[in-house]
Amino acid sequence: MADHAPDQAQQARGGTRLSDLPTSAEAEQAAALEAGRLLFAAECRFFYAAQRIDQLPPPGLPEIAFAGRSNVGKSSLLNALVGQKALARASHQPGRTRQLNFFDLGGRLVLVDMPGYGYAQAAKSVKEDWQGLMFDFLRGRPTLRRVVLLLDARIEVKDSDLAVLDLLDRAAVTYIVALTKADSVKPEALARKREEAAALVRKHPAAFPELVVTSSETGLGIAELRALLATQAEPPPT
Repeated sequence: MADHAPDQAQQARGGTRLSDLPTSAEAEQAAALEAGRLLFAAECRFFYAAQRIDQLPPPGLPEIAFAGRSNVGKSSLLNALVGQKALARASHQPGRTRQLNFFDLGGRLVLVDMPGYGYAQAAKSVKEDWQGLMFDFLRGRPTLRRVVLLLDARIEVKDSDLAVLDLLDRAAVTYIVALTKADSVKPEALARKREEAAALVRKHPAAFPELVVTSSETGLGIAELRALLATQAEPPPT
């Protein structure tokens, strides 16, 4: 009884008990979420576009690239991450956007919006050009830290998605798989989709083991994705 007396007395005074303090894991998670929030609260601005590998800007800050099928919700996810409505714009003709767009995030991280892939109406030459540009960028860019590969939670994984997963493995760049548009899927179907995607991730050596489920509409998973990406940024200025 004597061992618990100080704790009970502190509780009676309205203080915090040791058992109420967050665990180490909880504290680390809270710190990671806060680091992500602070990073993505900074100004994010477009600064460069490249249609060919020889047009890329000089390597500088760490880079995070975003890839996915046309209409997967990539522009919406980028806008949700940075808290802006029109930073990234979806093309009126899916599959026609062929350039890499570079955005500076607070002078600490660069976000790279990659062309969409796999759209049925895209000309064969466009798809071939995109694959060549993508692979050359992925394997040769020294400042590329992560790729975020987006998969639509509403539909099955396409052959083009599987091809890009293999391409990322060959490029030996670590990538995070994120499901998009989760708000449009019923809970039971979303749970099945999540397990399917998690099983897919386990088959690919370059895939980050943690799957992220997101919704640009509700904000689901946005804070967690920010936290993951913040680990690759330059440290904040002192």
